[in-house]
Amino acid sequence: MLHSDDLARFCDEHRQEALEELETWLRIPSISADGAYRGDVRRAAEHAASRMLALGMQRAQVLETKGHPVVYGEWLGAPGKPTVLVYGHYDVQPVDPLELWTSPPFEPQVRDGKLHARGAVDDKGQVVMHWAAFAAHLRTRKALPLNLKFIIEGEEEIGSPNFDGFVAGHRDLLACDVVVISDTPVFSEDVPSLTIAMRGLVSWEVHVDGPTLGDQHSGLFGGAIDNPINALAQIVAKLKDEHGRITVPGFYDDVRELGPAERAEIAALPFDEQAEAKRLGVPQLHGERGYTPLERMWWRPTLDCNGIWGGYQGEGSKTIIPAKAGCKITARLVPDQDPARITKLVADYIRSVASPGVRVNVESHEAGRAIVTSREHPATKAAARAMERAFGKPAVMIGMGGSIGPVATFDRTLGLPQVLVGVGLPDDQTHAPNEKFTLSQFYGGIKAMAFLWDELAAVL
Repeated sequence: MLHSDDLARFCDEHRQEALEELETWLRIPSISADGAYRGDVRRAAEHAASRMLALGMQRAQVLETKGHPVVYGEWLGAPGKPTVLVYGHYDVQPVDPLELWTSPPFEPQVRDGKLHARGAVDDKGQVVMHWAAFAAHLRTRKALPLNLKFIIEGEEEIGSPNFDGFVAGHRDLLACDVVVISDTPVFSEDVPSLTIAMRGLVSWEVHVDGPTLGDQHSGLFGGAIDNPINALAQIVAKLKDEHGRITVPGFYDDVRELGPAERAEIAALPFDEQAEAKRLGVPQLHGERGYTPLERMWWRPTLDCNGIWGGYQGEGSKTIIPAKAGCKITARLVPDQDPARITKLVADYIRSVASPGVRVNVESHEAGRAIVTSREHPATKAAARAMERAFGKPAVMIGMGGSIGPVATFDRTLGLPQVLVGVGLPDDQTHAPNEKFTLSQFYGGIKAMAFLWDELAAVL
């Protein structure tokens, strides 16, 4: 086996090749949420399969689901060695509002050392890191120290509606020793990190109905019948107190509290509240008393109204009592909280605090548990060593406030250890206009993934 210096040198010498590989894929507008792009989504899948074959995979194919296809690839040229399954996704978010983009979202541009395009970091860029790392091993050493499988999904950005069924139906195909996922950020450009916790998710849609005859004249009936918008606003206001604590009875019953060592580890991270508030454009950070912003974002549950509607939205004034109003609410869950229990608790609470002058219907839509991976698992420690070798600084363990559905799928269906080792930055504008991937992170990530295969082969 060659020394890792040779592997690192290859990665450095072939940076442009990896960048062009990514730019070509980014030009395909694989927006999974919009049926108008269905052909482009399939084209992105077929492109991925063809590129994996060209890079030297022994097998790569597009596999059908009830929705957008999944792409599978494998190199199994190391009999008797461990097998790693790499997950990523090729679908991307919609680009609205288009007018806020500095450059066209599907015409990649490098500006100030950053690659701007939809999907640059979420997640095509991080998939290409693994492709480039695979190519580095194959072209310098003619082989890998372990077996490698890829599963690249086309519906992550719409909640992975068919992924559970796909994984359950392909257990043998996906058999492995560990799952590696690169769809997460690091703490900052100066602090390489691994994600060891992700919050779960539950959502509701609340419909508040008033007069069945439709909108009514506010002068004739104002004061005599309840206003669905007012009633809904009162419901939303009663979800939290003035200090940001959720008021639903029993909501916190199963929440796992952080220990002193965990809180000290988080406090040691270089986080500037005022600077973060300025970056986000808010007067100050806000949340549950007694916890720092990082603790609240990673290890405390939330309950938020994500959208609200009702009444007249046109120009000028229309004096009505609207017939209906509605909102969307989500909760981010933490370890030990049961999604089914929280779903019922919140729905029952909403009904209990609603005005008797309106009818309230609460629909729940999706549920997923929080995930915590073991910081002591050999695969986690291997990934930390790979990140340190690539970026020159020790990797810290962090949480992630968001959710990645396939992480829960792999945990529930395969029951295998997972390593969440992404290299995006918190300000990469994922899901927003002007998404970017900082090239130093992209190039460092390629090295980290190349080193990871050696590190995992030594401990699994």
